Amino acid sequence: MKRTVFRGGTVYDPASRTAGSADIAVEDGWIVDVGSGLEGDEEVDCTGRGVLPGLIDCHVHLTMTGSDVFESVQQPFSLQFYEGAVNMAKTLAAGVTTVRDAAGADLGMRVAQERGLVPGPRMQVSLNMLSQTGGHGDPWWPSTCVVDLLPPHPGRPPVIVDGPEEIRRKIRELVRAGADVIKVATSGGVVSSGAGPKIPHFRDDEIAMMVTEASAAGRHVMAHAHGEGAKAAVRNGVRSIEHGHFLDDETLAMMAERGTWLVPTLSAGVGLRRALEAGVPFPDHIAEKIRERAGGSVRRAAEAGVRIAMGTDAPLLPHGENLLELELLVEQGLSPADALHAATLSAAELMGVAEMLGSLTPGKRADLVVVDGDPLDVQDLGNRIVAVYQDGRAVHVAPPRR
Repeated sequence: MKRTVFRGGTVYDPASRTAGSADIAVEDGWIVDVGSGLEGDEEVDCTGRGVLPGLIDCHVHLTMTGSDVFESVQQPFSLQFYEGAVNMAKTLAAGVTTVRDAAGADLGMRVAQERGLVPGPRMQVSLNMLSQTGGHGDPWWPSTCVVDLLPPHPGRPPVIVDGPEEIRRKIRELVRAGADVIKVATSGGVVSSGAGPKIPHFRDDEIAMMVTEASAAGRHVMAHAHGEGAKAAVRNGVRSIEHGHFLDDETLAMMAERGTWLVPTLSAGVGLRRALEAGVPFPDHIAEKIRERAGGSVRRAAEAGVRIAMGTDAPLLPHGENLLELELLVEQGLSPADALHAATLSAAELMGVAEMLGSLTPGKRADLVVVDGDPLDVQDLGNRIVAVYQDGRAVHVAPPRR
């Protein structure tokens, strides 16, 4: 069995949130030793470079490309899966070796990656997003036409539901179709025809049913949620709040007490504002929601003791630019080490995979990212990636920097 040693790098340790010089020994895709002076059959020279655990993005949409809703719905149905393969490769090249797809990717995409048919990050998939009638995921528009970014197919069931019993059956359908996690919108959103983020969706008995049925199947619930919709989601036991604008002190205190995660997706706001400035033809009411910048939740959440995991909502910021999220988290008050923790061990804990991923420790899978310079400097980190390894195998090597 071949033993490879990654030698002499500055290794980021999420447990201590520090970085120091160390060698990492890998055998058969697993980390077997971390220390100094390790021996191996071959080595990767990491001198003068940083070594990070494979990064984790807890909120992506791999079958979506771009933020122009009306352009997207004019494309052939199956094109999304070919674009998805390209987006998977871009994500992997960005140092993101694991993702949680928050609606779009189906079981076949996850299996294709697992079998090595398509290069890309490891995946947990939600398939689609539960929405009430008239909610954030309802594709009906006031003109009575349907603008559906996630049209149903056998691997992605339709998800407009009302009432606990409809929800019970729908979650069972999603689990049958291969969902690893259940996604729901408990509030309105920005890029949809309906209510804005401050309007709550679903009642307590409906959200409680989601959590009960998901738990019975060994799944968690992730909630697109803002404001009062987030409070209801936390009150009824969801595992994570996605986006999380307009969170008041009571909601943050509940999240800290109950261990509810926040996945802020700060990149989404940056991407939408860029698209608006570039002339993407959003309807006036959506453009107004984009302009209504809602900041402060991340800083206040961290101060309240809420656990934070990294997510980007790509492609609102394009796939492959995922690591900008780290810079945005630092702008919101996290230290660089804490931002990296959000993208490694915290993200792994949220997704329930911390026994295998999230840190460079013996017994875990050998997902590593080699970067130029100090690994604790997240500024422009995406452009400093030298190589990405998955199970100890190089899956991306960047061209030499000029």
